[in-house]
Amino acid sequence: MKIEQIYTKCLAHAAYYITSNGEAAIIDPLREIQPYLDKLAADDVKLKYIFETHFHADFVSGHLDLSGKTNASIIYGPTAEPEFKAIIGEDGQVFNLGDVKIKLIHTPGHTMESTCFLLIDKDGKETAIFSGDTLFLGDVGRPDLAQEATHKNMEELAGILYESLYKKIIPLSDDIVVYPGHGKGSACGKKMMSETVDTLGNQKRINYALNQPHKESFVKAVTDGLLPPPGYFGANAAMNRQGYEHFENVFNRELKALSIEDFKAKAIPNNVLILDSRNNIEFAKGYIPGSVNIGLDGNFAQWVGEIIIDVRTPVLLITEVGKEEETIIRLGRIGFDNVLGYLDGGFYTWKNTENEINIVNTIASKDFVSMLVAADNDYEIIDVRQESEYGNGHIKGAINMPLNQIHNWINEIDSEKHFYMYCQAGYRSIIASSFMILNGYCNFTEVQGGINEINSIIT
Repeated sequence: MKIEQIYTKCLAHAAYYITSNGEAAIIDPLREIQPYLDKLAADDVKLKYIFETHFHADFVSGHLDLSGKTNASIIYGPTAEPEFKAIIGEDGQVFNLGDVKIKLIHTPGHTMESTCFLLIDKDGKETAIFSGDTLFLGDVGRPDLAQEATHKNMEELAGILYESLYKKIIPLSDDIVVYPGHGKGSACGKKMMSETVDTLGNQKRINYALNQPHKESFVKAVTDGLLPPPGYFGANAAMNRQGYEHFENVFNRELKALSIEDFKAKAIPNNVLILDSRNNIEFAKGYIPGSVNIGLDGNFAQWVGEIIIDVRTPVLLITEVGKEEETIIRLGRIGFDNVLGYLDGGFYTWKNTENEINIVNTIASKDFVSMLVAADNDYEIIDVRQESEYGNGHIKGAINMPLNQIHNWINEIDSEKHFYMYCQAGYRSIIASSFMILNGYCNFTEVQGGINEINSIIT
């Protein structure tokens, strides 16, 4: 028997690949399925099952394409109503996989179809649980995402989640290994650990949600402080439930090199977004007017979903040369299937033909610190980090306006009054800068290197 966790840092997502005696199962696969097909071929095993812990909201699963290529059965838990062929398992149902068994445990609460899968080895010992978004390391799944679909409020869903965890998961043996669906950085929880594997016994000891004295305190603890979910979550959940276009077709259509003339022609409609996935430092030095920067070297998919929101948005790409395929794949993971192509040769093709370019108005951290020390008057400063980061330390007088809420606060900005803007290291403040410039706000200065560099200078 082999268990492999396939972790994708950009989405803080874990898929799982299990083999036993010539048969394989994959749990919660991502949309690009070739890596899974390669593993199956290398191990010379047949994919028997694709287990889905729930209808994911933060990414588009590869269940349909993978089933189409392998004829493997797609398995959901009770109450799931997919609009395609799938097996809807019963609570407690056991699936044989080679010499091992996988037991379905229905654990509603995050969503009503949410399910964990318990691995039982060839000797009958319960050895591992694939907990999806029901149980994370250090946290549990947020109970506010399925409110509209279930006609239940988040407190009701949290109460259901309590029953699932306390009656079905906590009674399991302490030595069972927990393999969660996400890790730290995912928007599907709020207190997840950076580790991605742990024992259930340790989680019983340290996980705040598993140490509540009663249901009422659990409900309060897991619903308190939840940030609004990213705007694209609803579209992804719908795609996973209803079906989607084969990603191979999407990829082949979108991987289209465009000349400057073709690029300009496609950029004319007002609803077309130019997305620049280069490093934030390079973007600040020069970019095509009207483009938004979300760099591949950060949580690209999450921020695309937060900033662009509508997965149907027509997108033109500016990438580092050689990063075109990766950018398209990572957009496809969250259902952005309307890429019109990419500029052949990237930004420097544009620059070298003497087309207009813009820069972001920035200030070096050392100059910013010197300015603050010498200043007789107060400057308006915006901190675009999360509230928790801001609470752990910020520039004196800075106002917290988190990037993930920019659509709510951007119209509150006085376009006539200059301000400075920073984040942790510069990635998010350049995203914010590009989006604000696109929306007509130019009277600001971005602080290079963010609070990391500021603190290194001050100390």
